[in-house]
Amino acid sequence: MVEGIAAVATGVGLLLGFMAVGLPVFVAFLLVNLLAVAVIMGPMGYGMFVNSLYETTTTQSLVTIPLFILMGEILFRSNSVEVLLRSIDTLVGRVKGRQYVLSILLATVFSTLSGAAMGVAAMLGRSLLPGMIARGYDARLSAGTILAGASLAPLIPPSVLVIIIGTLAGVSIAGLLIAGILPGLMFAAIFLGYCFLRCWINPALAPDEPDDGTRATLADKGWALLRVVPFTIIILMVMGLILAGIATPTEAGAMGVIGSLITAAIYRNLSLQMIGESLVSSVKVAAMILFIMASSKLFSQLLAFTGGATAMTEWIVGLDQSRWVMLFLLMLLPFVLCMFIDQIALMLIVIPIYLPIVAELQFDPIWFWLLFLVNITVGGITPPFGYTLFALKSAWPEASLGKVFSSAWPFVLLYVLGMVVLALVPGLTTLLPSLL
Repeated sequence: MVEGIAAVATGVGLLLGFMAVGLPVFVAFLLVNLLAVAVIMGPMGYGMFVNSLYETTTTQSLVTIPLFILMGEILFRSNSVEVLLRSIDTLVGRVKGRQYVLSILLATVFSTLSGAAMGVAAMLGRSLLPGMIARGYDARLSAGTILAGASLAPLIPPSVLVIIIGTLAGVSIAGLLIAGILPGLMFAAIFLGYCFLRCWINPALAPDEPDDGTRATLADKGWALLRVVPFTIIILMVMGLILAGIATPTEAGAMGVIGSLITAAIYRNLSLQMIGESLVSSVKVAAMILFIMASSKLFSQLLAFTGGATAMTEWIVGLDQSRWVMLFLLMLLPFVLCMFIDQIALMLIVIPIYLPIVAELQFDPIWFWLLFLVNITVGGITPPFGYTLFALKSAWPEASLGKVFSSAWPFVLLYVLGMVVLALVPGLTTLLPSLL
């Protein structure tokens, strides 16, 4: 056990050191992987290194990421996102910090379309964030709202992670899917409240926008609702097909691209030039994300190979404590490990060990595994290795990695606050599944 924990500490220390000297994230991972393979396995281990890179970059489920990035690019370049933004802007009205409200609402809406936090973060980082900064809004708070809203994607159906957890834990996938709706709305409300509070304390965070002397009438709001109707096409093609069991997430992602093309055509902004530009831009962003994932995937495998992740897990769950202390420890472990380990790899290691503990402590399975889902999702925006952070960074190249990290921390703490609420009020999680 000591050797395994020492392996984790050594690997993480090297990664932090390489990143501290300014190396790109994927280069730091590659160097640590090469060193670890050489020390642990010798030259024969480089076959595993190559196989890991190939396996990760050819995983079918990862096709969903570029598909949703492409969907966002098409919506952005066809001005469809701008139409949605203006419509929600009209419906929201004139409130302090309106752009933050729009960011959270848009991220929540697109989370229902994608189910992939990285895709939503990359899409809004390309389409919405530059406009917020240009309007004078605080860059860190703007990026934070996108990261927080994008992290609702695995929570609000459809969600690939829900399917994986439900399968591994033997829990109703339909129950887990519907269980995420109320918590997802609760988290969105928490983020909105936080932004309003920050703007009230420091009005400079939300500059006054020009007032043209007009106010939205009832007819204006009706027209705004009418303009967003085409987006229901995408919702039906993505969420509807998955929930109906007609399509896989990857197939639904392809249908989402078709839906975005139809939406662009409805708004009369569809052209071959626009499609070509969207493809080129999507390839650049998706390639960066896949490079990071491929180079970090082997790191997760090496931790499992050395026994580091398993040693840490067994040490935590082997403690003899009360139910609530154990719940805290069971949540603390994935919270920490998801800063360094791929979410799916972590689930494959942790869930089989957690199952007997959850049964012995008599935790409601829907309630516990939804908390677990929120927990590992937060790991995606927790520095220093959250994947969603790198997705936003790749779409916001002018920002430093430190700036992206600092924008995420307040919302990580808000997620922790929300998890406490869900733990204390389990009805928020179990109410809707009980109606099935």
